[in-house]
Amino acid sequence: MSRLQDLLATTAQVWGGWVVGPTVLGPEEFAQAGYDYVGFDVQHGYLTDADVALMLRRLEHLPIATLVRLPGADAAPIGRVLDAGADGVVIAMVESAAQAAAAVAATRYTPRGVRSFGPLRASMGTDLAALEARASVFVMVETARAVGAIDKICAVEGVTGVYVGPADLAISMGHGPADAWTHQEVGDAMAHIHHTATAAGLISGVHAGTGAFGHIAVQKGFRMITLASESQALRRGAAAHLAEALGTSDRREQAENRRGTY
Repeated sequence: MSRLQDLLATTAQVWGGWVVGPTVLGPEEFAQAGYDYVGFDVQHGYLTDADVALMLRRLEHLPIATLVRLPGADAAPIGRVLDAGADGVVIAMVESAAQAAAAVAATRYTPRGVRSFGPLRASMGTDLAALEARASVFVMVETARAVGAIDKICAVEGVTGVYVGPADLAISMGHGPADAWTHQEVGDAMAHIHHTATAAGLISGVHAGTGAFGHIAVQKGFRMITLASESQALRRGAAAHLAEALGTSDRREQAENRRGTY
């Protein structure tokens, strides 16, 4: 069992940070702050799977679980990040049961899948059943088309959970990304995804993006909730320190005033 699976089996909500660029300190700071997992973004971030492999190695002995988001179900990059020690993968833009099945197959060896054997971390061992069992598979449901196929997606054997991308979901429904957490239609779709996943015995996750939206996600029942990225956390912390030094609580005003001096 991976660290992530252990957390999901024993904890009502697990909280994640997000990493979008190569960094030595970011994942460790999330661990130090008490986050349960860190997600590495190979879809939208400035990361390669080689970058992720190096960061995963640094986290091997720290109390934090790991996920990697990939843009599709291509077996090669999925296999590489799992071989490097990731607890699971998040596969973006899944819209059908066939795509979900392909994602699962990429984490399983022949004859159950198409994963190639090649563990990169000696501590993971070479037991095929154990390597398969520790690989969690989350499929991202983030379009109206995917919502229409949610029952079939959740019925795919081997899927661990469904991970909602609110911004893309809102866009696919004809709204702006800023409406993701405020528009009733998008909220209803997110609730439907959560309830369908839960009824199927799967984990429901969501990319909240902020602590405030993370709080809303808890009220909606989501169990795996990603909060800020390392860049967001840095920006917020840096602004708070600057505001404190300048003796003002209005960070937006002081930032605008300082920009005007350059």
